[in-house]
Amino acid sequence: MAEAVMAMLHAPRQRHVANRRWTFVVIVIAAVILVATVVAGFVLEPAAMRTDLAQKGLPPSFAHPFGTDQLGRDMLVRTVAGLSPSIRVGLFAACASSAIALILAALAAFGGRRADAVVSWLIDLMMGIPHIVLLILISFALGKGFWGVTIGVALTHWPSLTRVLRAEMLQCRTSDYVTAARRLGVSQARIIRDHMVPAILPQFIVGLILMFPHAILHEAAITFLGFGLPPEQPAIGIILSESMSYLSAGMWWLAVFPGIALILVVLLFDAVGNGIRTLMDPASGQE
Repeated sequence: MAEAVMAMLHAPRQRHVANRRWTFVVIVIAAVILVATVVAGFVLEPAAMRTDLAQKGLPPSFAHPFGTDQLGRDMLVRTVAGLSPSIRVGLFAACASSAIALILAALAAFGGRRADAVVSWLIDLMMGIPHIVLLILISFALGKGFWGVTIGVALTHWPSLTRVLRAEMLQCRTSDYVTAARRLGVSQARIIRDHMVPAILPQFIVGLILMFPHAILHEAAITFLGFGLPPEQPAIGIILSESMSYLSAGMWWLAVFPGIALILVVLLFDAVGNGIRTLMDPASGQE
């Protein structure tokens, strides 16, 4: 009887450990696939530009799993090479945008009422402007290209994370343990290091990672519209844009496989973000 009771008590803990281990495995697998995609994109970029008119317009086959395009370029190679710049744009843009969000949130939380009002006004202003329109204007003003798109995405994706981090900092600043630390004479720098950073770190990391899929999708969108990466560079947005002219000819594979690949990359980033959130949140780790 006692053994049965002990087994029942240990069962939830065993499930909790198993869930966390499985979540960690999913994160590692997704991260490895994403890194491998970026590396493979660099390696395959010259092959993605190579044309062979004798092989043009071939449907999916064993030799060409994604088929070939109107210039005889292998679509599998071209898709992998096209995902690499999208992921790199997402990496740089998400990191820069998260840094902007952290700085503005700290300014709002510790800069007084006027600073908080200015930051809140900026958040409302940015969220009130159509996202894709602002992104296109910034990218076009900066000459488009890789860095134009990256800066445009970075300057338009910080408001939501800023709002979350600001709320967390304000809640932490008014908490009982921070008030007690101030009355005990603890310095502001130590309060930020020992209390603020641990309080906002999970939200910051999860927000950073979940910003990747948004950045990748917006890069692909403006590239598709002609305001992003240059047409001579293999990119998912360019591949999808070029495929529109050939769908009526029955070359469906030019859009279907690159589109599915883009969705899978976004889902991988989403899996990493949700997995890290689960590991950092004890309550969700038991689900």
